[in-house]
Amino acid sequence: MSAPKRIFITGATSGVGYEIAKQLIHTSHELWLTGRNEAILNEWQQQGAHIIPADLTDDHQRKHLIQNVPEVDVAILNAGVGTFSYAHEIKDEDMDTMIALNVTAPMKLTKKLLPIVKEQFIFIGSQAGKVATPKASVYAATKFALIGYTNALRLEQPNKVITVIHPGPIDSPFLDHADATNTYRQKMGSVLLSAEEVAKKTIQTIGTKKRECNIPWYMGISSKLYALAPSIVETIGKPFFNKK
Repeated sequence: MSAPKRIFITGATSGVGYEIAKQLIHTSHELWLTGRNEAILNEWQQQGAHIIPADLTDDHQRKHLIQNVPEVDVAILNAGVGTFSYAHEIKDEDMDTMIALNVTAPMKLTKKLLPIVKEQFIFIGSQAGKVATPKASVYAATKFALIGYTNALRLEQPNKVITVIHPGPIDSPFLDHADATNTYRQKMGSVLLSAEEVAKKTIQTIGTKKRECNIPWYMGISSKLYALAPSIVETIGKPFFNKK
C-alpha cells in the first residue's frame, strides 16, 4: 500500500471501524468516513477526514450518503451489530436490526458503490459466518449471508478485489450491546482480540489481492475442519462455544 489512496469506511465511529480510521488518519490516504455518532465524526473532520453522517439502515440517509461519496479506491464496509440470545428467546426487533445492518445495508450499499469503487471492497465478516455457536444463530446467519454474497460478487466483478476479514471475538463496544449478561468478556479472557489488532490486519490487506483474512490465523484452520467434520468440531469445541 505505497501509493496514497482515497478510502471510504463505514462504521467509523466505533469498534474496528474507529480503529481503522485512527490508524489511517495521519497517513497520506484521503479518508471518507460515515457513522451514526456525529460527535466522533466531527473529531475526524477536525483531523482532516471527510465525513458524511448516516444510518445505513435508513434508505434516505443511505441515498444521501451515496450521492456525496466521490470515486474512491477502496471501500471498507465495517458497520455491524450483534445480539447474543437463544433462537427461541431473541426479540423480533433484534433480529430485524441485525439483518438490516449486517445483510441488507451492505448489499444495497455495494450495489450503489460498484461504479465508484475503483480497486477493492473490504468487508468485515466474522468467524461466526463459518462456525455458528449457541446464542448466535441470527448473527451467524447474517455473516453466512455475507460470505455467500461476497463469493458471488467476486465472480461478477473480476476486475475488483473482494476481500473479507473474518475475526474471532473482539473486545470492543460490540460486546456491550451483544452481551446482555455482561459476562462474555470475562469468560473469554485473553482469547478476545483487540480492535486495534483487527484494524491493523485489515489495513494490511489494502492494495493486495487477498480473498480473505482469518484473525487469528488458526481459526481459518478450525473453520476448514468444521466444513469437513462438523460433528467432531462441535463436540470438541462445545466448552468454548458455550461461553456466551
